[in-house]
Amino acid sequence: MISIENIHKKFGKNLVLKGVDLNIEGGGIFAILGPNGSGKTTLIKSILGMVIPNKGIIKVLEKPVKNNWKYRQEISYLPQIADFPGNLRVKELIRMIQDLRQKPSDMVKLVGLFGLEPFLDKKLATLSGGTKQKVNIVLTLMFDSPLLILDEPTTGLDPAALICIKKLIREEKEKGKTILITSHIMQFVEEMADEIVYLLEGKIYFRGNIEQLKAMTRQTDFEHAIAAISNQAVNA
Repeated sequence: MISIENIHKKFGKNLVLKGVDLNIEGGGIFAILGPNGSGKTTLIKSILGMVIPNKGIIKVLEKPVKNNWKYRQEISYLPQIADFPGNLRVKELIRMIQDLRQKPSDMVKLVGLFGLEPFLDKKLATLSGGTKQKVNIVLTLMFDSPLLILDEPTTGLDPAALICIKKLIREEKEKGKTILITSHIMQFVEEMADEIVYLLEGKIYFRGNIEQLKAMTRQTDFEHAIAAISNQAVNA
């Protein structure tokens, strides 16, 4: 599904990714974790072809991503901040994305699940942060893609919407899809993730499940295990 081999990325003099190797065969929920500045966003954007590495090879669905845009049609991406024009109405934005993707969608079902019917004629600039996030989730999940990349998917969500997104992610997993998530909410990660990939200073410091992480750090609590691995990595 995703093959990353010896990826390096520099921004000016700042080396953000330092020889990252990562293979994800497909199927399951993978949490990409790490402190701010660890390289998470750069890694995700490299997978999406939004950042071009200085060195290394990335393949998605067994195809190199370099000089190849068509593979992106098989990815549904939820950015941390989706910056759409504020003068667009919600229904206009949904229609625009449908026209761009040219794929069947579950828009009606998702709009109903998140209670967005009253907002379809509203302009994006008038929506609250939480409602905008619900719209962004609909835009991401309304297409049937084998790979989902969700950057901070719970941002701004109320409890009912949080239950909804977790249910939808699990349903996508049950269909055999591969889901990459980033989140600073450790309770959400612990509840959802099959595997953890922990980055620090541009390198993968740990990959495994939560129980393996707890055993490695000798912690019984997931949040404390994350804090411990961060301290171990810094002091290594």
